[in-house]
Amino acid sequence: MFHDVYDVIVVGGGHAGAEAAAAAANMGSKTLLVTMNLQNIGQMSCNPAMGGIAKGQIVREIDALGGYSGIVSDNTAIQFKMLNRSKGPAMWSPRVQSDRMLFAAAWRNMLEQTHNLDFYQDMVSDLLFDGDTIAGVVTTLGIEIKAKSVVLTSGTFLNGLIHIGEKQFGGGRAGESASFGITERLLSRGFESGRMKTGTPPRVDGRSLDYSKMVEQPGDTNPSTFSYALSTQPLSEQRSCHMTYTSPIVHDLLREGFDRSPMFNGRIKSIGPRYCPSVEDKINRFAEKERHQIFVEPEGWNTVEVYVNGFSTSLPEEIQFKALRAVVGFENVKFFRPGYAIEYDYFPPTQLKHTLETKSVEGLFFAGQINGTTGYEEAASQGIMAGINAHQYVNQKDPFTLSRDEAYIGVLIDDLITKGTEEPYRMFTSRAEYRTLLRQDNADVRLTPKSHAVGLASDERLRQMELQSGKAKSLISFFTKTSICPEDVNPMLDNKASAKVKQSLKMSKVLSRPNITMEDFLSYKPVADFVAEHDMDSSVLEQAEIQIKYAGYIAKEKSQADKLTQLDHVPIPKEFDYEKVKSLSIEARQKLTKIKPVTIAQASRISGVSPSDLSVLLVYMGR
Repeated sequence: MFHDVYDVIVVGGGHAGAEAAAAAANMGSKTLLVTMNLQNIGQMSCNPAMGGIAKGQIVREIDALGGYSGIVSDNTAIQFKMLNRSKGPAMWSPRVQSDRMLFAAAWRNMLEQTHNLDFYQDMVSDLLFDGDTIAGVVTTLGIEIKAKSVVLTSGTFLNGLIHIGEKQFGGGRAGESASFGITERLLSRGFESGRMKTGTPPRVDGRSLDYSKMVEQPGDTNPSTFSYALSTQPLSEQRSCHMTYTSPIVHDLLREGFDRSPMFNGRIKSIGPRYCPSVEDKINRFAEKERHQIFVEPEGWNTVEVYVNGFSTSLPEEIQFKALRAVVGFENVKFFRPGYAIEYDYFPPTQLKHTLETKSVEGLFFAGQINGTTGYEEAASQGIMAGINAHQYVNQKDPFTLSRDEAYIGVLIDDLITKGTEEPYRMFTSRAEYRTLLRQDNADVRLTPKSHAVGLASDERLRQMELQSGKAKSLISFFTKTSICPEDVNPMLDNKASAKVKQSLKMSKVLSRPNITMEDFLSYKPVADFVAEHDMDSSVLEQAEIQIKYAGYIAKEKSQADKLTQLDHVPIPKEFDYEKVKSLSIEARQKLTKIKPVTIAQASRISGVSPSDLSVLLVYMGR
């Protein structure tokens, strides 16, 4: 039934699995995607949206690498917003509201059009090994499928357990069975595992809501796109979301079910996402707050189903219903389905290399929630990196990794494998120490050349990036070299309540003022003519403006990154025996032995490894 030996088998068809399969196949590996239900490839299990704070940067990075998430998001969006516009550009984060059904259909369609990619619907219940090397998978039908590498992207399905009040039943997602066998096999190979929890809110009938009582949340007036590809276009029409609030009455009704809450009665023992708590957790932890925001998000263009963002819960369904009916605008709400919590197995990611290959089994890669993350974007980014590295492994090519100053994806993976996580990991801009360098506007400049070099990003993508980057550089040069006289610039400055000038200044100096924008210069004929002559779009203007305005900050951060990355060039031998270095602290010896950092820089980021420990290691490394 199958290819003799696949180069890559990807287990699971969620966001991580879809990106992994696409990447490996597009790079030339004969790839098989095995999933429990082919109808649910790319399924949005929770909220119908992509991007957001820091997550939007990740989607842009996936797209810059040649992944599909940005294109799928653009082609199935019903609303686009650039968040944090009131802050500096390092904080700007794109986000789309998606059509849930179209999103999954678009993913399936793109994967089916991907050369080298086969599909099979079945549950993988076991793994095949050849010594300490992966050799394939076994399905519940008893079929053995051989492979040179395997990427596990099991999501919330490994021994998944769903909770609604005092009821609990096996499942990886509502209406779908859990997956069994893989955890047990990996434990028998010496892996460590743990349990995590996540949750989802009720879905309701939008026809039963009174939107006139809520605050409308429209999309951007001039929406953009996620993808740098020319194949996607900004939305010409958008659907609004809405916002309402809980109240003390709602909180009291929710508390009535606390004695039957699996969170509070001990049924759920695992840890949930700190930054996306359930509504019962919010009113318990923040009892002094009289209200919490509820975002009312449509599920698509042609459905009345609505996602109640901010009301994630595992309380009994009758409590959910009674409390939600007390929310303004939800007085006559009808449920499509209640919210629930789900517990599932994960494997602490300190057991992985930077490539997401496991340390103890060659050719076996983990990506997504199996590594303790939460969120589509975090999963998809791990998927594309695992897919690339599975291909590289099979073809005996150099690993493909990204450092902390190159991408949010680099920060995410380094955090996971170096620090581990005991709660679902979510990306934030604050986790990135070089966020001025890692902006959403320059992901293609940072990553497309790297991806093209290993054979994923296409020639066309590289040409497009170089064309846009070249235009931005020429505009920066024009502003840096061209002066503007007082009589031309002072009317603009006066209009923006900015101090007038008495002599000619370089335009870059004027644009560097905090309240002056590139748009202000477009009414100045020399600039307008230059922009028109070189066919510069809004993305070019934005990138040039950011680089001019923040040149000093960017240069300073780049200098800091260069100094710190010098430690990345001090390798630690693979079999280095930390126990023989008695001048290391006991904690440092234990953690270094467990994590096995590959460079001094990685060792420096391990909790419990002090500066004095690093000094000792540098002496041993001959530095």
